Amino acid sequence: MASLNKVLLIGNLTRDPELRYTPQGTAVANLGLAVSRKFKDKNQEWKDEVCFITVVVWDKQAEACNQYLHKGSPVFVEGRLQFRSWEDKTGAKRNVIEVRAERVQFLGGKPAAKETTFQEPPQQQTAAQEETSWLEEESEENVNEG
Repeated sequence: MASLNKVLLIGNLTRDPELRYTPQGTAVANLGLAVSRKFKDKNQEWKDEVCFITVVVWDKQAEACNQYLHKGSPVFVEGRLQFRSWEDKTGAKRNVIEVRAERVQFLGGKPAAKETTFQEPPQQQTAAQEETSWLEEESEENVNEG
């Protein structure tokens, strides 16, 4: 009997990627993905149905997702379903089915790195603040004299 385990999803991230490393140094990231569909119910009213899915991304692709994606980013995910089970801290058995990504494609234009804003070093900020406060004091003196 033939079988196929293939998942194709397009959706938006529900949170920033969560990057961590295995003890061997392999990068792994969890992505929270929301996939929605619109449909008409029996009364011909539009309804939204949202499915929340955990996507697991490995290696360099995980690091790229962590660097360029953020909450709300649209992505296309190609992968397979994966079942995992473990015991939690209380000893209870836990199970989960998640998507193991084979490919994550960024949608919606050129992605920007998360930390692209430039910030001056603290010494320069202090000097700039001192200059601004000096100018403000001088302006107040001119207003009071006039």
